[in-house]
Amino acid sequence: MLQTHASTSATQVDKQPKKNFMDHVLEPPSYGWKDEKGQLVIPTTGQMLKECIFRMNIFRTKKNWLTFFSWSRIFLLVACLFIFIFKYFNFYLLGVAFLYSMIFMGTHGTIWYHRYCTHGAYTFTNKFWRFITRNLTINIVPEETYVISHHVHHAKSDEPGDPYNATAGFLYCFLADVNHQPIAHGLTEAEYDRVLKLMAHTGVKPNTYKQYQKWGSIANPVWSAAGWLLNWAFWGAVFYLIGGPALLFTLFGAAGFWAIGVRTFNYEGHGKGKEKHKDGSDFNRKDLSINQVWPGYVAGEWHNNHHLFPSSARSGFLNYQIDLAWYYIRFMNAIGAVSSYHDSKKLFLAEYQKPYLESKKPMQPAPGTV
Repeated sequence: MLQTHASTSATQVDKQPKKNFMDHVLEPPSYGWKDEKGQLVIPTTGQMLKECIFRMNIFRTKKNWLTFFSWSRIFLLVACLFIFIFKYFNFYLLGVAFLYSMIFMGTHGTIWYHRYCTHGAYTFTNKFWRFITRNLTINIVPEETYVISHHVHHAKSDEPGDPYNATAGFLYCFLADVNHQPIAHGLTEAEYDRVLKLMAHTGVKPNTYKQYQKWGSIANPVWSAAGWLLNWAFWGAVFYLIGGPALLFTLFGAAGFWAIGVRTFNYEGHGKGKEKHKDGSDFNRKDLSINQVWPGYVAGEWHNNHHLFPSSARSGFLNYQIDLAWYYIRFMNAIGAVSSYHDSKKLFLAEYQKPYLESKKPMQPAPGTV
């Protein structure tokens, strides 16, 4: 029943006038983005779980390969996490796992997926430094899953069609990479070329249009599998040589912890679907995004600032807003690995913080009055 509904929904979407590319670049879920009145559809838990199983079933269609591939890696990493907990656990390794998952993995996600791949906030001097940055940590998230859907997120933040709309609830965001983020399977060749342009700078080897029609993805399965195996083999060898199997399972397990935890970010980062803006901190009021201290400190993810200036390589604009991702980009620029970057701090201070501080100053009496 779900499969029939999904097919019907996709057909109905295809028949509708395609006015905005961001309205149909993602594969719509069986329950749809919005109802007849244009209101956000909030699916039940059962609907979302069925959709998740439906979209990871590679026996139904090869076009599910990317979601299956992505979550297969997560299950392997979670298995490593359990091995660490039950065989190698000690508080020293727990500290190492914390640093790797929260800071290294989190900051790398901001540096690579968010600021470079999606928003092009900086440019590399050459492909070598791009390759190094891409592989700084254990590879988990397919670039296209993050990039294309994140463009849609910015175009439709907290509106129907936002692939991780916090107002639809925690599970809606948590399962978004499977249920809402894959690119549409029925793109025309011209539309597919537009999608490729959004990914061209990332270095991902894309499918031809004919291959896309077969696999339903930008990423080539062979290229993706080879890159994953080489990345995991390299870091597995490094960790093993440094600390033996204990460190290997600790850090691969920590990567699994991050892979699960990062799926909660957009729900939290958009106020759990409620307006939680704070004066003097959250200046963007066009959506529900908020600045949070923890993601800001460990990953440089000051989300409200980012929604104000998406293409900025820095989002920690205020004095207390530590931005580790920005520090990496500036370091790479200093050594010649990054050739240029966008920094919107001065614009933020002039357009938002300065007027806010001026508005808080006590009113001065007019000249000649008591």
